Amino acid sequence: MNERQRLLINRDQLDDVQWHSEALPSPADGQVLLAIDNFALTANNITYAAFGDALQYWEFFPAPVGSGIVPVWGFADVVASNCDGIEVGERFYGFYPLASHLLVEPAQVSDTSFTDNAEHRRSLPVIYNQYLRTSSDALYDADREAVQMLLRPLFTTSFLLDDFFADQAMFGARELHLTSASSKTAIGMAFCLQHNRANRDADYAIVGLTSARNKAFVESLDCYDRVVTYDEAATLGNQTPSAIVDFAGDGTLLRTLHEQLGDSLRYSCLVGASHWDQRAGAGPDMPGPDPVMFFAPHQAEKRISEWGGERFAQHLADQWQAFCEFAGGWMEIDASEGREAIAQTYQQVLAGNFSPRSGYVLSKFSCQ
Repeated sequence: MNERQRLLINRDQLDDVQWHSEALPSPADGQVLLAIDNFALTANNITYAAFGDALQYWEFFPAPVGSGIVPVWGFADVVASNCDGIEVGERFYGFYPLASHLLVEPAQVSDTSFTDNAEHRRSLPVIYNQYLRTSSDALYDADREAVQMLLRPLFTTSFLLDDFFADQAMFGARELHLTSASSKTAIGMAFCLQHNRANRDADYAIVGLTSARNKAFVESLDCYDRVVTYDEAATLGNQTPSAIVDFAGDGTLLRTLHEQLGDSLRYSCLVGASHWDQRAGAGPDMPGPDPVMFFAPHQAEKRISEWGGERFAQHLADQWQAFCEFAGGWMEIDASEGREAIAQTYQQVLAGNFSPRSGYVLSKFSCQ
């Protein structure tokens, strides 16, 4: 392929997309050109787009005015290098544009990773700017690349959410209500909350809220203490100190929960936007504490400063391995390739029209 292909998203209308082709850049001194081999598409990527302005996700991979490029997690191979310490043919896991290639300016090159030091990325969270060599990544398994692409970034958020709530003594809550309970990030948090509960002083119940269509699936996971459909949300009790972790992004649902939980609500946490187009439904003057957006890199940076990078990585790795075993029992990987498949899958995930068991892995931009 002698050109770079990018899927451009209309930032004001996320279902308006078009492919754009341009000349393939050549790396200058200190630069490296990566060819993106495969990547995952999940509801997490829709969250990146929905909060592209508020959380600076559009800034990672610049696009023409009015357009954005959705970030994805995946693997890429070095196809050209003018940087000491990085060789053609090496493979890296990391944060990529929904595009065929990425030009980077590596800094802090080590045996395990490098950081993209491109000027437009220097002020952005380092956790997104780091690229890991598969040859030395402790979590890498060549036979489980699809699982890593699909679940590693989501589970990292899940792990950090669980740690954040534990760090805050659950905000005094004894019931944690997780919306979009069938989403992989919510499942990961529920898994961590359950996995770690026995070693904590806090006693809490994990309540999953989901659609009637997905209730049986969520119950089958056995990581929620109770599963409630959205239609049943108004029947939740308000006698137990509670917290909301909102992965759905449905403003009307969020308001219903705030009103129903009333004075028992201790904390309201915004994470994802599975229903990205319904966030505004919450309206003004919602009762209870103001919802607070959770930004995973902040908790990661806090823990790395307190624990050190090695201890942080070990804690994450231990729970990641356990979660992978758990996920192997229910996740079904759906792999496809080519530009048409990529655009169609993006629209499908954007519309929320997929089974919670499905994990989409895409590759081969050159296939039509």
